Amino acid sequence: MSEGVGLRLVVVDDHPVVRAGLVAMLGEEPDFEVVGEAADGAEAVTRVAALQPDVVLMDLRMPVLDGAEATARIRGAGGPPVLVLTTYDTDADIVRAVEAGAMGYLLKDAPRSVLAQAVRSAARGETVLAPPVVARLAGRLRADTAPAAPEPAGPTLTAREVEVLGCVARGLSNAEVGRELYIGEATVKTHLLRAFEKLGVADRTAAVTAAYRLGLLEL
Repeated sequence: MSEGVGLRLVVVDDHPVVRAGLVAMLGEEPDFEVVGEAADGAEAVTRVAALQPDVVLMDLRMPVLDGAEATARIRGAGGPPVLVLTTYDTDADIVRAVEAGAMGYLLKDAPRSVLAQAVRSAARGETVLAPPVVARLAGRLRADTAPAAPEPAGPTLTAREVEVLGCVARGLSNAEVGRELYIGEATVKTHLLRAFEKLGVADRTAAVTAAYRLGLLEL
């Protein structure tokens, strides 16, 4: 983000009315600046490369190039965080978006306050998933990895690490987790890093889904 300038956003959606509504809504936030729009995934890749925004809001089902593939190309080129905003919460859509490198996945019925906070969290490198999306993703991963025979016990997380992951699964930022659990934000990060190490993962989304899959969190 440039000094003295708010978060610079590119909004991608193939429906002009929806796109205009998002641009207008996001423009009401004092720390946001919508610097570009795109009507399909291919245009999004080009616009993001040219404009270098801080966050991209990406629809999924679009002509020419869909949102998941556009996300993969943007992230593969070292581009900014991508926050998927869609009406679809099917397992296949969610998995494709997460595997493509999406930083977050929200449904279009999310309140303005939730969307705005998700944009800020994505800009900080924090994963944001709507609670029903987390549940569906975890269920899909459980089904895909269901063992044919009992497995050895998984990693042991402390009660506090599980609490922190539970808050993250609800879409809370590190600061919000700290306020809810009455601990400092630095302590939240420490618990997350320890959980990452124990679970053998590198980010918040993978940690939450692994915790669901192992039964450390309940759907």
